Amino acid sequence: MSQLAAPEITTLIVDDQRDIRLLLRILIDAANDGLSVIGEAASGPEAIAEVERIEPVVVVFDEMMPDMTGVEAAAQVRRLRPAQIMVLCTAYLDERVIERAREAGMDAWLAKQDVADLPDLIRSLVAARRPQRPD
Repeated sequence: MSQLAAPEITTLIVDDQRDIRLLLRILIDAANDGLSVIGEAASGPEAIAEVERIEPVVVVFDEMMPDMTGVEAAAQVRRLRPAQIMVLCTAYLDERVIERAREAGMDAWLAKQDVADLPDLIRSLVAARRPQRPD
């Protein structure tokens, strides 16, 4: 009997700093277990366009970017794709930012110093959304 492979968990990384995008890409890709980065964006407007173009399962946003914050971009993505899974990963995580992220419809938030937890957080968010098969 053949086993069905779990669907791939594709991710878009949104951060204005190229080095941070590279770090997150390495972290997510190295986690294996079906996680992969399929795109990157350096700004909110670029992220919105990429979400529509590549349709990732998960989008990971930085907060502080030129043109538009990650939370502002997430709010626009939520209107375009109501079921989109979105995570805020920022060095500026405080109660105000968390409240704005919640209001924008983001699914989770993570301080950048805890970035090693990102692959597990992504897996848990996706698992919570997918229907479970009976044994």
